[in-house]
Amino acid sequence: MKSEILIVDDNKSVLTALEMLLQSQFDRIYALRNPNSLISTLHKNSIDVVLLDMNFKAGINTGNEGLYWLRRILDYDPLISVVMITAYGDIELAVKAVKEGAFDFILKPWDNSKLTSTLHASLKLRKSNLETASLRQSNNSLKQELNPVTQKLIGQSGVMKRVMEMVKKVAVTDANILITGENGTGKELIAREIHSRSKRNKELMVSVDMGAISETLFESELFGHTKGSFTDAHEDRVGKFQLANKGTLFLDEIGNLPLSLQAKVLSVLQNRIITRLGSNTPVSIDIRLISATNRDLKAMVAAGLFRQDLLYRINTITIELPPLRERGNDILLLAGFYLNKYMKKYEKYGLKISRQAMQKLLKYSWPGNVRELQHSVEKAVILAEGKILDEDSFTISDRIYDHDSLPVKTIEEMERDMIRVYVKKEKGNMSAVAKKLGITRQTLYNKLKKYGI
Repeated sequence: MKSEILIVDDNKSVLTALEMLLQSQFDRIYALRNPNSLISTLHKNSIDVVLLDMNFKAGINTGNEGLYWLRRILDYDPLISVVMITAYGDIELAVKAVKEGAFDFILKPWDNSKLTSTLHASLKLRKSNLETASLRQSNNSLKQELNPVTQKLIGQSGVMKRVMEMVKKVAVTDANILITGENGTGKELIAREIHSRSKRNKELMVSVDMGAISETLFESELFGHTKGSFTDAHEDRVGKFQLANKGTLFLDEIGNLPLSLQAKVLSVLQNRIITRLGSNTPVSIDIRLISATNRDLKAMVAAGLFRQDLLYRINTITIELPPLRERGNDILLLAGFYLNKYMKKYEKYGLKISRQAMQKLLKYSWPGNVRELQHSVEKAVILAEGKILDEDSFTISDRIYDHDSLPVKTIEEMERDMIRVYVKKEKGNMSAVAKKLGITRQTLYNKLKKYGI
């Protein structure tokens, strides 16, 4: 056994006999006649197993000393395996020691084979406990990496205060949430805030871009597959639904989910059971569902493009995020937040936004919402030469938001026209078009199909 053992017994002859017996069994053996230096010995070395006598003072055989040191050892390191050894075969004392955390109990005089097999078993438990602790630590680290600290929600406008109040109310429940709003308004940020305030915040929030999953890989991505279930299935894979078990599943751009696949998602949400491709074994899942879309799902239901029963299933509570142009001075609060963020990132300290630049930011319509503002501030910081960011520092369109000058078009009509413009401008280069629009190629293809472009 590649490991270290500490033997604690006041009888010198017992220590000598045990050292001789175990020298071929352990890498290193430590022996103590007095338990007073027991904890310091543990501190200085990597002890896996402690073989501990229960009595150290002559004429006293209550076992209280052994129980005391057992507690001290386990307080220091709960994963150490402790085997008690005594000349007094008190079964009640044995039961008490095991109840308090000892691995097992050996009587003097001992049987060599029984003693070594007991120590082997105790060492196996020690190694298993260490592996479990390491796996748990790695798992927690992975969760922290995948679930970064949620950015504080920024906003003092009335519309955002109402959103924040709704978030507080619904987060503590397990209700299904639908977050709506234009692109760039921060729907995923709201989803993460709900998750962080929920009872599931120690588990994962798994995000899935529904518009980026091709129909051929849909079931594999969401439900998982077994090795050999299709040509490229070289190993078993856990799907997103199962990965989010006990945590939160965030289905982004759910309005882009093809009608042909909506029934499969609905079935899983109703039954809370998934079956991997290539398997006949159903797997129960326990998830909190949050969905998001920038599309009018009710209009899609009316047009036969979205299942009404799926809409009912995903929107127990709806949270609508306002566009940035309707948030008033929140624009300046957000600009200040991103200014501080990028001053630190690019080590350009002491920058300030001029009053004229502030007026320009307030008047602009921000079609890309918070995401556009963030990129505009970052660019201004990168290119800044002085300490003042003036109007020219923000290279945004001169188009000012005016209710009376808005074109009489639906959002879908505007989206369709924008896609046509970029497809023509980029001469059919879909990668370039998707990049210009800030969406994935799969989402672009879904929209081209939808609008018949």
